[in-house]
Amino acid sequence: MGVHEHRASAPLSVRCAVLTISDTRTPGTDESGRLIRSLLEERGHRVVHTAILPDDPGAVQGELRALLFRADVEAILLNGGTGISPRDRTHEAVTALLDRKLDGFGEIFRQLSYREIGAAAMLSRAVAGLAGGRVLFSMPGSTRAVKLAMESLILPEIGHVVGEAGKPERS
Repeated sequence: MGVHEHRASAPLSVRCAVLTISDTRTPGTDESGRLIRSLLEERGHRVVHTAILPDDPGAVQGELRALLFRADVEAILLNGGTGISPRDRTHEAVTALLDRKLDGFGEIFRQLSYREIGAAAMLSRAVAGLAGGRVLFSMPGSTRAVKLAMESLILPEIGHVVGEAGKPERS
């Protein structure tokens, strides 16, 4: 089966959790989280959970572990904490929980970002993968980066990725 057939059989609506990782954002200032929710809903996906968490690996992993046990969550989208400053530890928190990485997400995101911002794109540690049968996408927290990741990578493939992740193992 080719990619077009896979996409055709993918779910049209995905139930998502959106997490903003930031020591400074509030519900009133979380533009990136709002943008993610808006773009998901415009495409027919459902946002079933949102949260703003401090850039603390324990807090991020605790929230992720709880979401992995929720039957109503198929994908988790995180924004923030993917850089290299001392407080940017989302990458470590997420990758420690991944069963399998989707290396192409980070690779392609940095390539697209390079076209927009140049060599600074190498500082992004955007990552995606599978954990407990759920799909996780972790992207930078800037609104511009969120728009790029969502429109170029996540929205075109989220149904396909969730559909593939949910298939039973062959014996």
